[in-house]
Amino acid sequence: MLHHSDRGSQYASADYRARLAAQGITCSLSRRGDCWDNAVVESFFATVKRELVRKHRWATRASLLRALAHCLDAWYNRERRHSSLGYVSPMEYEQQLTRAA
Repeated sequence: MLHHSDRGSQYASADYRARLAAQGITCSLSRRGDCWDNAVVESFFATVKRELVRKHRWATRASLLRALAHCLDAWYNRERRHSSLGYVSPMEYEQQLTRAA
């Protein structure tokens, strides 16, 4: 697992990073002054919120998590075209890389 965050003091502290490491989590911090480090992840979360979370009222957290898992597996990874991947889905992009190798 990778934990990526900005360079906020709470995330950069030695104690916090040691707790992540103790759980087998790799710490990743943005480069100083580079606001683009999180752009892809921020875009992903914005899409998920817009396309799934805000369109429905969820009775339980479990129902939202089931819908989210289905959304990611059935739509986001298999069908949704991504401009950063040349307007193909992540699954198609991965298949292209595999064929090229």
